[in-house]
Amino acid sequence: MKYGIYYAYWEKMWGGDFRPYVKRVKELGFDILEISCATLLETSERELDELRDLALQHEITLTGGYGPSYENCVSFTDTVNNAMVFYENLFRTLNKLDITFVGGGLYSYWPVDYSREIDKPADWKRSVDGVRRMADIASRYDISIGMEVLNRFEGYLINTCSEACAFLDEVDKPNVKIMLDTFHMNIEEDSITGAIRQAGDRLGHLHVGECNRKVPGKGRLPWWEIGRALRDIGYEGAVVMEPFVLTGGQVGADIKIWRELSDGSDETLDRDAADSLAFMRYVFEG
Repeated sequence: MKYGIYYAYWEKMWGGDFRPYVKRVKELGFDILEISCATLLETSERELDELRDLALQHEITLTGGYGPSYENCVSFTDTVNNAMVFYENLFRTLNKLDITFVGGGLYSYWPVDYSREIDKPADWKRSVDGVRRMADIASRYDISIGMEVLNRFEGYLINTCSEACAFLDEVDKPNVKIMLDTFHMNIEEDSITGAIRQAGDRLGHLHVGECNRKVPGKGRLPWWEIGRALRDIGYEGAVVMEPFVLTGGQVGADIKIWRELSDGSDETLDRDAADSLAFMRYVFEG
């Protein structure tokens, strides 16, 4: 397994300049830096080239995460064509960065506006069709896309691994994978380890974080059991921490961080990340 962390652990706004984080995560011992796709298309060619070159220089793999805006939702008839244009441009940009995996609630939009009427069966059908089209575009750039299983408060189409399996069965594209997240699984799954084993070889990406969104090891999730389940299915993919501990900004508002879960200092954030990484390697690699 390769271990990574999401840049937004240190940030209060989505997007921004990812270049400084390449060296930072390398020095902390990570293999992967996960970046946001939210503002990536606004990034200059020079900055993209520098980010790619820095990742190569420091032997850091880049992966992408995206919570689609409503305008880029593939499950609505009034937005799906716009979404395909967006994803064509996005996958082309990710290819320039040598990124071969992007995941998130790509089958819908995020965060969901629950003041709108929800028609899950109809949205599901349209989403399957939209993700098929998206997968064909992604395949031209050798990119796999992860359908992240989200809790009920952030999404409604895919809340459990069982639903993700059913969705993948209908999409039937080899580059469409299941993406699990321990925070969301803690809310929705009867068994976190059972969900991992159910995903099996279709698990393409794993987000890890505590039930309160702190770094792994600072909460109560059953990490030893999770590690055993990953070994049982022969998982050798990415394990990316996605902790959120800072209040304020768009990140804090979207993730609903209403109290500080850290003192906010760079020294503490870096130390907690490094300690959690050592814990993850120890627990997951047995």
